[in-house]
Amino acid sequence: MKHQGVPAAAAAICLPFTGGERPEISLDANAAALALRSPEIQIPRYLLTHYWWAYIHPKAVRLFERQWLVNLILWGNYNRLRRAVLAEMAERLHGRSLQVACAYGDLTNHLLADVTSRGGSLDVIDVLPIQLQNLRQKLPENAPARLLAMDSTQLRLPDASYDQALVFFLLHEQPGHYRERTMSELFRVVKPGGKIIVVDYALPSLWHPLRYFWRPLLARLEPFALDLWNNEITRWLPGDRVHLHKSTFFGGLYQKVVITR
Repeated sequence: MKHQGVPAAAAAICLPFTGGERPEISLDANAAALALRSPEIQIPRYLLTHYWWAYIHPKAVRLFERQWLVNLILWGNYNRLRRAVLAEMAERLHGRSLQVACAYGDLTNHLLADVTSRGGSLDVIDVLPIQLQNLRQKLPENAPARLLAMDSTQLRLPDASYDQALVFFLLHEQPGHYRERTMSELFRVVKPGGKIIVVDYALPSLWHPLRYFWRPLLARLEPFALDLWNNEITRWLPGDRVHLHKSTFFGGLYQKVVITR
């Protein structure tokens, strides 16, 4: 995919940094960070409209960056899902791994520890500087990681440059056209034969009580989430010539989809 502007229907808003600051976050002298050097960064409108309360406001970051709280939001399944991610990524951690969007909790810390032990590298991208700053504060100073400020739908990264990519509870937050472009970009930057691991919501079983309680709450707080209840991930993939394996957790409420390029 070429790096073109977001369509007018999904126009982004430019939020300038104050004081002439550049969106640069450095972990230490050996770990560079943000690839973007522009004095302003584009924040998608859907984030500003629907998710300011969860990711953008400083008080939101302080509130949600609690391990017990993110585990509670996932109905006690955070650790289980994190272990499933790490197990899935283990065989390729000696190479280059990409995490698309920061995540509350200790997922990235565990992932980075495994990457370090295998001699690999980790890049984490996010469109929100406050989320990158929050992640930087959680990671060790000498971490072999780069934190890159960019939109998942317009990755300023070389083609076929990663062995695997992780998308952890991001797709349910994106409108359909953003979701499709995110997956298209991942197909571009992950090497042939590489993996794209998606962990997110799915349609729970008929007997699951949260199927009836959680649905209206999701519809109110996360207006695009029910797309993943009503459709398979394949709807947003750029092609059909891939190997796909799906696992479900907690009565089907969560899914792990592994796409092999």
